[in-house]
Amino acid sequence: MSTMSIGLAMFGAMLVLMAVRVPIAISMFVPGALGYMALSGWLPLMSHLKGAVYSRVSIYDLSVIPLFMLMGAFAVHGGLSKALFDFANALLGRFKGGMAMAGVLACAAFGSISGSTVATTATIAQVAYPEMRRINYSGRLATAALATGGTMGVLLPPSVTLMVYAILTEQNITKMFLAAYIPALLAAVGYLIAIAVIVRIHPDQAPQAKAATASELMTTALNVWPIAAIFLVVFGGIYGGVFTATEGAAIGNVLTFAITLLRREMTFDKLVASIRTTAQTSGMIFLIFIGADMINASLALSQLPAQLADMVGHLQISPLVVMAGIMIFYIILGCVMDEMSMILLTVPTLFPVILGMDFFGLNPSDKALWFGILILTVCEIGMIFPPVGLNVYIMNGLAKDVPMVETYKGVVPFLITDGIRLALLIAFPAISLWLVHALT
Repeated sequence: MSTMSIGLAMFGAMLVLMAVRVPIAISMFVPGALGYMALSGWLPLMSHLKGAVYSRVSIYDLSVIPLFMLMGAFAVHGGLSKALFDFANALLGRFKGGMAMAGVLACAAFGSISGSTVATTATIAQVAYPEMRRINYSGRLATAALATGGTMGVLLPPSVTLMVYAILTEQNITKMFLAAYIPALLAAVGYLIAIAVIVRIHPDQAPQAKAATASELMTTALNVWPIAAIFLVVFGGIYGGVFTATEGAAIGNVLTFAITLLRREMTFDKLVASIRTTAQTSGMIFLIFIGADMINASLALSQLPAQLADMVGHLQISPLVVMAGIMIFYIILGCVMDEMSMILLTVPTLFPVILGMDFFGLNPSDKALWFGILILTVCEIGMIFPPVGLNVYIMNGLAKDVPMVETYKGVVPFLITDGIRLALLIAFPAISLWLVHALT
């Protein structure tokens, strides 16, 4: 059996295990270990494992992940989500479909603190969905808007997926953060436009608009000052070079915890729940790291990535066609995998392929940042793309009165805006890179 055949067999076995709902880390680790043993033998596998796990989890840069996740957990349990939604609703309530728009903006704002798509979707939905249904929003629009808005947690700093990509490709995390802002803004604008179009084509899906009074707007604005303060201190300090991303995450934890105490929202039980959630999720991510390292090491031994890179390099087709094919591949892969697993499994293989091609004359650093934004954008799409769409499943669990097929119908207009945005980001790398060049 050739080495390439072993590599393909490993990849196929991993997909089969994932399809039958074996945990992602195990689905990657077991085929990788068996493939490594088939290629090199039992003793080399043991020698590899002896140092591989420690070398992976002891990387200092990885400490930024649990720190930002803990900050997000404090925000979730500290009642900050309701303040965000109330303020966004006061701003946009005057427009038809304004509460759905407010849900999207609240998801964007909360995602910029929590760094977690799942936490953003679940938290904002618990606040916004009952209110939307109470004033007669259709189940289709309410669930689709909130499921879609939650996807921005993938792209908005401090996205865990974004940080993992930066660490894998050895890119500056601060520059990755900067590269994500304009694409995230485009996403939010696209979603707001989609809602505006939906409620004009189907006016029965949203009630008549009701503008907030000046006093209501002022009250809700005063309630969101802690979130603005956290964002300005943490990210202002990071971008200003006052402290590193890891130090910024630690400072953000202190500020978020202090504010939840001042608001009298944080209890001992919520503190324990925050720490437990962070530990469980961090453990899951680190296990996926270990599993991905195992199968990637085995694939490297099989020379499958090198042969793939060589094959692509000899294709007489435009690099942009290759990039479009990679994006389609990610969308298909998103039907069976979560975004973290996709990044960890595919980036070590595809990243060298992208660096070896010429895209608009970009230098390697710019190319790496641009490719990362494209991958994260496709991961966003995968969060609501049929037939899986993790965010759709989350909304279905929270909105049991709405059939899942209705939510999938509802996300179609949002997917159209995502497709347009992805095409723009591929065609115009400056959208992702302008802010990086302007501020660094």
